Amino acid sequence: MKRVVATGTFDLLHPGHLYYLEESRKLGDELHVIVARDANVRHKPKPVIPEEQRLKLVSALKPVDRAWLGDPLDMWKPIRMLNPSIITIGFNQHFSEEALRDGLAKQGIGAEVVRIGRYEKDTYCSSRIIVDEVLKRHGCVRKDPLLP
Repeated sequence: MKRVVATGTFDLLHPGHLYYLEESRKLGDELHVIVARDANVRHKPKPVIPEEQRLKLVSALKPVDRAWLGDPLDMWKPIRMLNPSIITIGFNQHFSEEALRDGLAKQGIGAEVVRIGRYEKDTYCSSRIIVDEVLKRHGCVRKDPLLP
């Protein structure tokens, strides 16, 4: 059996997330998704939707066989437990594919790393685009260009 693991924050679910998970699911027999813990999200502002709610939403998506919250202290723990054949990352996730491969090797995990391409069929396929549109419609201006 070929197990695929996808990871992400999955805040403000949008068509880009669904595309990422659908494409990930096509690569194997089952798809497990690791949803980032609120406290572990450091590369962007903290999620709007709490982790338990994000987990529930991702779990309900058709391509997902099982979703898990990440470990609060050891990001490799769920990967070791699941022992996937493939780990997918989204086109805009802040992972170096080579660094991820090196980390997997150090953990004794022989998973292939696959970056899923960009989804461009719908306008609202990015949390940043959604937030920008909400602000625009309400006459607000983004003060911090680094916010999603």
